[in-house]
Amino acid sequence: MPATNPCDLSIAEAGAALRGGSLTSVALTRAHIDRIASRDAKVGAFTHVAEAEALAAAESADNELTEGRDRGPLHGIPFAIKDIIDVVGWPIRWGSRAQAGRIATESAPAVTALLNAGAVPLGAVATYEMATVGPDTTALTRPPLNPWNPAYITGGSSSGSAAAVAAGLVRLALGTDTGGSVRSPAAYCGVVGLKPTYEAISRKGVMPLSPSLDCVGPLARSVWDAALAFAALTGGVWQASGIDGLSLAYGRGWAEDASAHPVLLPLLDDAASVLSLCGARVTLTDLPDYAPIEAAGSDILLSEGWAAHGATVEADPGAIGDMARASLRSGQGVTGERLAGARASVAPLTEALDAVFARHAALILPTTLAPAPPFSAFAAGEPVWTAMRTIPLNMTGHPAVSVPMGFANGLPLGLQIVGPKGGEDTILRIGAAFEAATDHSVLQPPLT
Repeated sequence: MPATNPCDLSIAEAGAALRGGSLTSVALTRAHIDRIASRDAKVGAFTHVAEAEALAAAESADNELTEGRDRGPLHGIPFAIKDIIDVVGWPIRWGSRAQAGRIATESAPAVTALLNAGAVPLGAVATYEMATVGPDTTALTRPPLNPWNPAYITGGSSSGSAAAVAAGLVRLALGTDTGGSVRSPAAYCGVVGLKPTYEAISRKGVMPLSPSLDCVGPLARSVWDAALAFAALTGGVWQASGIDGLSLAYGRGWAEDASAHPVLLPLLDDAASVLSLCGARVTLTDLPDYAPIEAAGSDILLSEGWAAHGATVEADPGAIGDMARASLRSGQGVTGERLAGARASVAPLTEALDAVFARHAALILPTTLAPAPPFSAFAAGEPVWTAMRTIPLNMTGHPAVSVPMGFANGLPLGLQIVGPKGGEDTILRIGAAFEAATDHSVLQPPLT
């Protein structure tokens, strides 16, 4: 085992140490608990630390390994869970005062899958209230700070998941993604975030926001860590291989926007060059106009969000933070005609992307068009639009992963790799190749 804090070991490295006898899961879990105690005051990622439960699970994992029972790569590895995903007996409160006394009565299947893989449940991490918008100081918990610069947001709604991973509090966290809520905070915080194919991971036991868009996915320190987590969540096996000869489409047009940071296109072009040097064949491709797609996706999300939570807002508006309340209420303005038009736009968009995947193994895009905005941009207490390129993949159900791509003004940006439905292994292979050919994933933020 390398001479380093156990928290900084990759999942594969920690697993090798656990099986080789130079590390125990109890020691690994204790190291994470101690790091949370020493660092999280500067970040604010965790809403609940399940110390006793985690140590008991770690002891059980150690005993099983001693007895020869090995549940797989995640055996004995701690993980965190977003505060809208149920874990039996935990205060899973959706980041909202409206749910302040809520205790989950059973665990979500996604959590159970990781427990069955031998992983150790460390605690719950923050979400933007009810998985909507933020950062909102009027919600139940304060918004986490970006470990790269505490004056900047983490993005959301999987804010605590991204912040916890970036700050080195945990290697792996579960999040959810409805319009980019795994991928944009991953990009803003310089970590890896995977939105799987729609319904590849069960949404049972997860607070619904927009059921036709909602997905559960992992955020992790590296592509390998995310891939091992996805395999455990779906009962698969991760075996990385090269990308020599793969044909990749490059959707550069979706980055050519007035909202794009000046360094975005150069970084994207560099990423395409890196992938070419790794053996892939990269070809520019045309995609449908982005603005009407985003508008349609927003209508679907807002309408379904109001259908899911409008009654809660109306019952006690004061129990909902200002931003979440305004966001949810905006769903009332989506007429039946607008919603029908938005839903009708999904099929042609899906056909357009499927046509890309008929010719190419994957599509590369930016995750966001700019790095994380500062908290000062939200001083009025109202939502601020941030340019992302994520919601189309929630609409169509295609898998997408965001990997660190570089920096703008000292803040991370993400490369988004999109694949055909069921193509998670392919996009993770591409992400792993890019990660291995660059140093982005090994850089650590100042708050670590």
